[in-house]
Amino acid sequence: MAKHSKSIPGRGLRVADQIQRDLSELIAFELKDPRVGMITITEVQVTPDYAHAKVFFTTLVDNPDAIKNTLAGLRAAGGYLRTQLGRRLTIHTLPELHFVHDNSTARGIEMSRLIDEANATRAKDSDDEV
Repeated sequence: MAKHSKSIPGRGLRVADQIQRDLSELIAFELKDPRVGMITITEVQVTPDYAHAKVFFTTLVDNPDAIKNTLAGLRAAGGYLRTQLGRRLTIHTLPELHFVHDNSTARGIEMSRLIDEANATRAKDSDDEV
């Protein structure tokens, strides 16, 4: 299961995880918008009243134009995705979907590169001292 805020009760976590699984499947197999390519749904956060769901996604290509196009495609398909979710989920209130690009993977890669660079510099400095 994905890590979520502790303020959401257990049922909210289960609903968010089910939305994440269903959206991943819908986007991969049923969405025909060419702007939405290979994306990964990394997390879904649902408000306690189930009125809104923040859907975080990552893309294979991390350039700003591709992300902008993907976001536009997802927003345009939001109504269709919400309708399809309504057919799969049995909850009283179907959340409105808000798509947000998740750049944590890119930040993690950059941080890892900086750490490797710092370690290489430190190793070089210690070799120079000997």
